[in-house]
Amino acid sequence: MLELRNAAKIVGGEVHIHPTDLVLERGTLNVLLGPTLSGKTSLMRLMAGLDKPTSGAIFFDGADVTGVRVQNRNVAMVYQQFINYPALTVYENIASPMRIAGKEAATVDREVRRAADLLKLTPYLDRTPLNLSGGQQQRTALARAIVKNASLVLLDEPLANLDYKLREELREELPRIFAESGAIFVYATTEPSEALLLGGNTVTLNEGRITQFGRTIDVYRKPHDLVTARTFADPPLNTLAVMKSGGMFRVNDAEAFPVPAHLSAITDGPMTIAFQPHQLSLKASPMAVPLSARTQISEIAGSESFIHVGFMGARWVALMHGIHDIDPDQPVELHLDTRHLMAFAPDGKAIGEAGTAA
Repeated sequence: MLELRNAAKIVGGEVHIHPTDLVLERGTLNVLLGPTLSGKTSLMRLMAGLDKPTSGAIFFDGADVTGVRVQNRNVAMVYQQFINYPALTVYENIASPMRIAGKEAATVDREVRRAADLLKLTPYLDRTPLNLSGGQQQRTALARAIVKNASLVLLDEPLANLDYKLREELREELPRIFAESGAIFVYATTEPSEALLLGGNTVTLNEGRITQFGRTIDVYRKPHDLVTARTFADPPLNTLAVMKSGGMFRVNDAEAFPVPAHLSAITDGPMTIAFQPHQLSLKASPMAVPLSARTQISEIAGSESFIHVGFMGARWVALMHGIHDIDPDQPVELHLDTRHLMAFAPDGKAIGEAGTAA
């Protein structure tokens, strides 16, 4: 078990990590999700022992390891900017942690070849890193982490430089590999979709603070505050300032729509409602509220379309299946299934029951 107790990091008077409490159990997959500069890498460096917290402490399996160097911890790390030994072959790069640990030759060979097969590196085992593509070099670094059999595995956006197909394969395989090892698996990403694909637990980060920690699907469906909800939305979360009055959400004197059942108990007053881009549709349905908006731009991305619209001063994005090429500055009727709405008080805290967010 890895435990951070009020751990903080200040560099040159600038707070990189605010006082943080966090417990990660063995055999778990834990995603650090947040935008660039949210504190993901700084938090991982504290976990690894590369940096010492300015205050607070770090424990591993009940022992205080706050001052223990990374070299003296059983930690494996892989960064987006991969690191390999340029003079060694791919085989020896992968084998290096086992060689250092004094593993038998047969064990080294078996584990190297197993990891190489998983990461599609078998044809390149006799090459040196300089004779590999960037993706092949990253896979070599990943394979070395796999064979190390570490107690703590830290992956800092490790798939960013890989092609789409291999990224998808590894997203499926990595959680199983590390869960079977009993290691604590910490995976940093800026992509909400990647967190959802990986599953496990998610830590959402914003400006050096943990905003929420829990099962990934629970954090996504039941964010504690608006900051967390925005962190877990890509394209950006759609929001609208409203006034709840009885059974209606009012935008102004002319625009209003019914409050859904799961939010009916909220006290009347000003608030922000929010929903994910894929929860808007061009098609009417019995459970959806029609809203008159105006297009700003349409983006077609393969089999999906991003329709940017303006509604009552708010800018929204609708993510829809299929190709929808709508000219700018055109009126468009969108349909919002209010069962998916989230509500937040003026201070940003979540209020009411969670909807049926998909």
